[in-house]
Amino acid sequence: MSDASPPFLPFALPEIGDDEIAEVVDTLRSGWVTTGPKARRFEADFAAFLGDPGLHCVAVNSATAGLHLALEALGIAPGDEVITTTHTFTATAEVVRYLGADVKLVDVDPATLNIDPAAVEAAITPRTKALIPVHYAGLAADMPALLAVARRHGLKVVEDAAHALPTTCGGALVGTLASDATVFSFYANKTITTGEGGMLVTRDAALAKRAQVMRLHGMNRDAFDRFTAKVPSWYYEIVAPGFKYNLTDIAAALGLHQLKKAHAFRERRAAIAARYDAAFADLPVLRPPQPRAGDLHAWHLYVLRLADGAPCTRDELVERLFAAGIGCSVHYIPLHLHPYWRERYALTPAMFPHSQHAYERMLSLPIYTRMDDADVERVAAAVRTALG
Repeated sequence: MSDASPPFLPFALPEIGDDEIAEVVDTLRSGWVTTGPKARRFEADFAAFLGDPGLHCVAVNSATAGLHLALEALGIAPGDEVITTTHTFTATAEVVRYLGADVKLVDVDPATLNIDPAAVEAAITPRTKALIPVHYAGLAADMPALLAVARRHGLKVVEDAAHALPTTCGGALVGTLASDATVFSFYANKTITTGEGGMLVTRDAALAKRAQVMRLHGMNRDAFDRFTAKVPSWYYEIVAPGFKYNLTDIAAALGLHQLKKAHAFRERRAAIAARYDAAFADLPVLRPPQPRAGDLHAWHLYVLRLADGAPCTRDELVERLFAAGIGCSVHYIPLHLHPYWRERYALTPAMFPHSQHAYERMLSLPIYTRMDDADVERVAAAVRTALG
């Protein structure tokens, strides 16, 4: 591009304001920078945001950690199987292998790209112990159907809600449904961010307690309790071989203010999605599915799929957009195409026709709150030009 070209528009950027910066500075000045009072405040604020007094929230350093802790607390072990979608990031599945259990991948609903409840039920064997649905792109999976399948077969359900704050299903926020646990992500490109981080949410007090212990080396007392007590309290016990999954107060400081903006952030992303929908209405593309009436889509991703008859391939469209200074991505390269999963479970594209078909035609466009209207129009115009 020449010097006169507009600056490159990244695929994603976080929106960090003065409130977040001031809270981080306050944390640094406080002297308490690891897991402490602000992490606890963030957990309490998150429970209040979800609005269900029966919930326990456990802050962790990634959604991957949260998924691992949830499955470990539910007793997933070698010999067990856990079903999830092939159309996800590898973290959803890899945590199952951490525990020595096996992953059973299934296809998606071609309309929503969420896990197909019928495919889940068909995949259940006597070894199946749990199900991990993913709320793809911020659109709720068919949780009523999935929970019904789980009840019929005695399966535990851990929702991968990395994309889904604040998504609703049947009018209820994801995180308040009847699953055993829900895990959110606060990675840099998610709907709210702590840089790196996540939150495990559950109604099961025993599961929450196990996760709290296991997130910090299997220690029965965390550092905040031990170092802030008014009487000597240096003693602790290791009750299990745990992990190092705690969220720092520096990260939680960001989350305290990001959470307050979650609904406003969602509204802005929804407005961008609506502008894209209008701009692409007459193009040979499939626009993202809308949520059911009365529900909210978090719009973490705006995934466009080329229709039959499109004048270029997905890869050509990506190249044309990058040449126009527009960042984009692909979500996801399905797990069945990656060497580890493909070779371990002898997977082929023919086993997952809907995910494979979507993957070959999809790309994700920028959709984040720091985009102004001119940025949105620039993306829309670049897509229209690239498609002739």
